Amino acid sequence: MVLERLRLRLAREQDGADQAEVFHHAIMQGAVSHYDREQREAWASALPREASAWSVRQLNYLTLIADLDRRCVGFCELDVKAGLVVTLYVWPTLQGQGIGMQLLETASDQMREAGGETLLIDASTMLAPRLIAQGWEKIGEDKVERNGVLLPRVRLRRDL
Repeated sequence: MVLERLRLRLAREQDGADQAEVFHHAIMQGAVSHYDREQREAWASALPREASAWSVRQLNYLTLIADLDRRCVGFCELDVKAGLVVTLYVWPTLQGQGIGMQLLETASDQMREAGGETLLIDASTMLAPRLIAQGWEKIGEDKVERNGVLLPRVRLRRDL
């Protein structure tokens, strides 16, 4: 039922406030089963919880919005030149319903249109198994430092 009302579109400046909240809550609530509190707090504080910061990011990345009843409930930032999904976040109570996968499909379409042959993502340990099950290839693991805390992540690749 949720997916029937979902619309994917390009970001608008006024989406910045919703993006900030989706980012924060997706980490603090949605990632609770895979990351401890210290890790989640460090991760969530890596980007400001301010609309203006997210609006500026829209200038640097192709930003896709999952719009449900005229509200941003998920988003994906794509660095088209690098062939990299920079961010992918979905509101915690809507995770696991296919919204993130739809955003990734649209990002893949955008990459194909731009002439890209592969798409990369540094996925959380929460997201990586779902993507691998969808045919993404694991090409490495590492840890990224956020505010002095190390967070494990998985580098995945998908041929387009």
